[in-house]
Amino acid sequence: MSSSPGLRSLNINNINPHVKAAEYAVRGELAIKSEELRIRVKENAPLPFDSVISANIGNPQQLDQKPITFFRQVLALVEHPKLLENEEALKSSFGYEQDAIDRAKWLLKEVGSVGAYSQSMGAPGIRQSVANFLEKRDGFAADKKDIYLTAGASSGVHTLLHVICAKPETGILTPIPQYPLYTATLSMLDARCVPYYLDETHGWDTSVPGMREAYEKATNEGTDVRALVVINPGNPTGASLSAQDIEEVIKFAAERKLVILADEVYQTNVFIGKFHSFKHALRVMQRRDPGLYDHVELASLNSVSKGMVGECGHRAGYYELVGWDSEVQDQIYKLASIMLCPPVIGQCLLEMVVNPPKEGDASYEMYHKEYNTIKDGLLERATALYKAFEQMEGVEVGEPQGSMYLFPTLHLPKKAQQAAKEAGKKPDDFYCLRLLDATGICVVPGSGFGQKPGTLHLRTTFLAPGTDWVSRWTKFHKDFMKEYS
Repeated sequence: MSSSPGLRSLNINNINPHVKAAEYAVRGELAIKSEELRIRVKENAPLPFDSVISANIGNPQQLDQKPITFFRQVLALVEHPKLLENEEALKSSFGYEQDAIDRAKWLLKEVGSVGAYSQSMGAPGIRQSVANFLEKRDGFAADKKDIYLTAGASSGVHTLLHVICAKPETGILTPIPQYPLYTATLSMLDARCVPYYLDETHGWDTSVPGMREAYEKATNEGTDVRALVVINPGNPTGASLSAQDIEEVIKFAAERKLVILADEVYQTNVFIGKFHSFKHALRVMQRRDPGLYDHVELASLNSVSKGMVGECGHRAGYYELVGWDSEVQDQIYKLASIMLCPPVIGQCLLEMVVNPPKEGDASYEMYHKEYNTIKDGLLERATALYKAFEQMEGVEVGEPQGSMYLFPTLHLPKKAQQAAKEAGKKPDDFYCLRLLDATGICVVPGSGFGQKPGTLHLRTTFLAPGTDWVSRWTKFHKDFMKEYS
């Protein structure tokens, strides 16, 4: 209820209904409650746990992941260039290597000041560094004129969907389960989510037959399907697509003239196999079958928030456009211009992420050690959580493949499902709320990402330091299943 409905212009009944309809479970009820519990822990309130574990969101540095030294050294210098007046003190007192000092000088030359606007697409020199990274990654040319720097990948998603969603009948094929940014944004744009289910029985593979079925159903119902979203590696599932899987998606997109939005922010978070980019697959197909795939429109997105970097708060990322009409790109540039520019300090960080110290550089040894320590720690914690789930009654989970998450299936007793119903909660919500209250561990119910009717899941990160908290979960689950058996 509004506290003063007759006194203010705005109330819950007259604001934009599309904003009200949008849902974002990652920062929903459980996250809000976990922050309240965090305050109570600080106040030494009597609770059955002494810490809150925020396993609901991929926010590594909130969970004590240390920033990479080279990145932060350079950022300190570009934020306060006066420090460069005494290079010897930087080296002797603060452990700077010459390459960190030189990188800061180069970045300052490119941007002038991190307190000034850059070009709307981002600083040209930094976009060229992204192009160089993409050329090295994919083995095919990249042009900085097709690269747009962003305030995180989310900003890129918003921009692209604003351009694509021309009317309420516009539909976007979206994986289920999916990162709720997509459904929330489509809701706010008054466009249609066209869900296609990932194949849980085969490691959450992207099923092109399922995609095709969803497309046909939507078009028969009057939806103008314009694009498809693929998250690779997956969020929340962690699944990594094979090169063959990606080619099948591209063939389908070419056949139906669909824009491909490739969310590739977890491309370095791969534990099984290797990452295959949509850009590489498309270029291979174009070279193999001249003319057949020349007009495929691809937008691939990346971010500094993920990988081994975890710099979520700096809000930086990029997207590359491949095969887009030049007049459409002009409109995307206009939209970017309306937003002025992405954060310039974030642009500087992005440049270092795509162009880190190389072997032979003075800072390389420390960078390499820190990077691999983070990578090894993620795999260790993912494995510990996976093994714990394997031992839990009524839980099914696949081996960790990639990203920062596990998405186990829950088989809850009928008695637990009835208790959830009586509490006015979905069964997976009920389980996750009970977990939070008993252990301080905050996760996200599978219903927040979408799931097949009749199935229950949850998503958890494996970013929290150590593995001791996993034993809290194991004990809770045993007690929960015993209570409701």
